[in-house]
Amino acid sequence: MNIYVSNLSFNVQDEDLKDFFTPYGEVTSAKVINDRETGRSRGFGFVEMPDDTASKKAIAELDGSTVDNRAISVSVAKPKEDRSSRSNGSGYNNANSYNRNRY
Repeated sequence: MNIYVSNLSFNVQDEDLKDFFTPYGEVTSAKVINDRETGRSRGFGFVEMPDDTASKKAIAELDGSTVDNRAISVSVAKPKEDRSSRSNGSGYNNANSYNRNRY
């Protein structure tokens, strides 16, 4: 199961994130997402655990817990949105956009 973790301290690294989830079971991967330009943490990350039961227990027990003086949010990760879907008219800047109709 892929797990989304948000409101992380900017000091949390990949290994720290893995360590938070290891007591609940095997962690396949743990990745804190960094800004491309600055290299600084963006304050969220993803953890993959192969056992759904362990994943659900980790989510239930870690959601709202305090890590590095911050209450983290832990939930099941949603599938990544296909960015090409924005070009089919469902995105922000389509022909029916607010600014276009205003003038």
